[in-house]
Amino acid sequence: MTATAYDPREKLTADIERAGFYPDLVRDIVDEALAGLEPESHFVQVETHFSHNNLHRHITVLVVSGSLLILAHLDDQHLEEGQQTVAHVGVEAVKLSSLRAVTISYGYDNPQAYKPGTVPTELSMQIAWTGSLHLELAPATCPDPHCTADHGYSGDASREDLALRVSATADGPEAILQAQQFARALHRAHIQVSESR
Repeated sequence: MTATAYDPREKLTADIERAGFYPDLVRDIVDEALAGLEPESHFVQVETHFSHNNLHRHITVLVVSGSLLILAHLDDQHLEEGQQTVAHVGVEAVKLSSLRAVTISYGYDNPQAYKPGTVPTELSMQIAWTGSLHLELAPATCPDPHCTADHGYSGDASREDLALRVSATADGPEAILQAQQFARALHRAHIQVSESR
């Protein structure tokens, strides 16, 4: 095995490089956010969204270091045609003791064929620390096509500050394994901090 398999900082750097989304900028941002602390566990995710004629990408880097969860997020914005691209960066350090909830959801294809150790096909992680309530609302529908009444709105409300979804189909099975390892490490660190209060 190479040194990167044993050195968390080198592994973090390698994963940022592999993501390929402004790697030099992202690496410097994460290094600055760590402020000399050593990473213990991390997860790097690049997401791409399409809308009409636009391509929009963003990267999220999560790092557990000591008693902190460090989050770095970078979006790029393409200004008007012929103008430059601008990167918007956000960094936050959250004490693990401030986390209100770490929720991990798994999806498995063909659960009837499940065997111990089977890798999930989907993983979602919600992390809450401020208690912000996020609402997703849409106009309520009525099965009567002739109805003209206002049925209000329906939707979901969830308390989360960060939500990530990783799919084996979209992101690959290796991304699922990395997300699962990070989720377990964060969950374990959160429990340890909670028990020591």
